[in-house]
Amino acid sequence: MRFWLLILCCFSLCAAEPEYNWNLPKGFPKPKVPPDNPMTAAKVELGRYLFYDTRLSINGQSSCATCHKQELAFTDGKPVGVGTTGEKHSRGAMSLVNVAYSEVLTWSNPGLKTLEEQALTPMFGEHPVELGLKRDGGVEKMLKSDAPYQAMFANTFPGEADPFTITNVTRAIASFERSIISGHSPYDRYHYYREDDAVSESAKRGEIVYFSTNVHCFRCHGGFNFSGGGEDGAFHNTGLYNPYPEPNVGIFEYTKRPEDRGKFKAPTLRNIAVTAPYMHDGSIETLDKVLDHYAAGGRAKDNPQKDPLIGGFELTADERHDLIEFLRSLTDEAVLHDPRFSNPW
Repeated sequence: MRFWLLILCCFSLCAAEPEYNWNLPKGFPKPKVPPDNPMTAAKVELGRYLFYDTRLSINGQSSCATCHKQELAFTDGKPVGVGTTGEKHSRGAMSLVNVAYSEVLTWSNPGLKTLEEQALTPMFGEHPVELGLKRDGGVEKMLKSDAPYQAMFANTFPGEADPFTITNVTRAIASFERSIISGHSPYDRYHYYREDDAVSESAKRGEIVYFSTNVHCFRCHGGFNFSGGGEDGAFHNTGLYNPYPEPNVGIFEYTKRPEDRGKFKAPTLRNIAVTAPYMHDGSIETLDKVLDHYAAGGRAKDNPQKDPLIGGFELTADERHDLIEFLRSLTDEAVLHDPRFSNPW
């Protein structure tokens, strides 16, 4: 009996997939992963196929990648998203690059914290319609009938009698999204890899402006990912409107606290030069106009809920040019063209 137990244990160890290789850039911590969805290479690859599969939409016209294009740092270049049925959304598609490091997800839902849970919204949400899927078993039926998926699901979720579940679909998509790590921009090569000529002198001066107490961009877009930190520091009212028009009322939609009106997530500034237009509703077209907005202290200076950090500042023409050059130095061309994140179909 002990002999057979030993054989079974050895077989399990041999069959187990090796620990996932993140291949992280210098200076990057290992992302947090839910205990019930450990990263595996097979799961990431399955997630990539699902992410680009237009059959995961009600009319076969759209996929996750429709609103999250690799060449645009997994945004779509539109002011607001457009669902597979043509319905316009109220907010734009956020970048998925380095989403593994986000403690909260989406523009304005402070309670949505896992990619597995978030994936259900575009799949099955009705207000607005994104992919427009129904919980009628159609997705599972399609996956079971597809020969490549038959092999991939069996390989990715071994030992499960029926691996073709929505839970496993979201686990795979979430794993793929976590794998999209960006850390080889000119800024990174300059700071972490000591390539002194990776950025221009203008960008180096712009970095000083960025971290200055006059402009203090870093107060809302800080850390290695240049984004809002923690749960409390992730959302800000930047004085875009007074009042903020329905349905874009920020996290107030969920908290119902008056002070939360107009608070939206501070997104990562990595790859910001390729993710225009800007703000939650795409209402600012260029980086230059974004600087205009913040330099003026917001479009709606009298908004009582406006973050006190949005107080306005002055920049010379040279400082403005340098600051934009610094922001452009955060563009990672590698992640925009990495075949690991491309369409496998």
